[in-house]
Amino acid sequence: MNAWAVEVDSLVKRFGDFCAVDHVSFRVRRGEIFGFLGPNGAGKSTTIRILCGLLAPTQGKARVGGFNVATEPEKVRTNIGYMSQKFSLYDDLTVEENIDFFGGIYAVPRELRRERKESVLKMAGLEENRRSLTRLLAGGWKQRLALGCAILHRPPILFLDEPTSGVDPIARRMFWSLIYELSDAGHTVFVTTHYMDEAEYCHRLALMYRGKISALDTPRSLKEAASRDSMEDVFIAMIEREESKT
Repeated sequence: MNAWAVEVDSLVKRFGDFCAVDHVSFRVRRGEIFGFLGPNGAGKSTTIRILCGLLAPTQGKARVGGFNVATEPEKVRTNIGYMSQKFSLYDDLTVEENIDFFGGIYAVPRELRRERKESVLKMAGLEENRRSLTRLLAGGWKQRLALGCAILHRPPILFLDEPTSGVDPIARRMFWSLIYELSDAGHTVFVTTHYMDEAEYCHRLALMYRGKISALDTPRSLKEAASRDSMEDVFIAMIEREESKT
């Protein structure tokens, strides 16, 4: 089995004259928590959409789960889970109905749906709220429900695009505990964030700015290389360095 869950080589995405992703290359190991850190507009979400088979690259190559994102997007999508910052839930459905809906979308076999649903409810801590309307849930609970729905079909690779945006620090910490559990179970987790403290939780981290990867390593190694004590300081130093080139 290939040791790499995600392989990206000189990936480019242009929208007219604007280059959103500029010759990006990296690889993500199976079972790794890999982070994309960067400001809004850095190209993080565009890269994820390409890797999920939702957006065709302008040039370059990318493989996810061994499948080419440009020529085999349907195979890519069957091997991944995706969670956006808006959670992609239906507020007018109950918690249980949302899980049932996504079980159908992901074509979970009918004989497995009840077991998978109970597993998601337990993971999210929503067993007592299964009949509650989703719109009545606090942000942290919605977040955990969205994560559960994204892994109903047991995908080996999970893409989380700004998953903790707009939730409180306690909910964010609890959410990261779930991410570690998924990684320990063998899932590859690819997460974008602009929260500096969350960057510290990743096994490896790519710093992205203006469509390019400026640095890629473990958080500890990035701090040592920049002679900084925190990822926030590393990030600021990176932006200052990139700005000085223009």
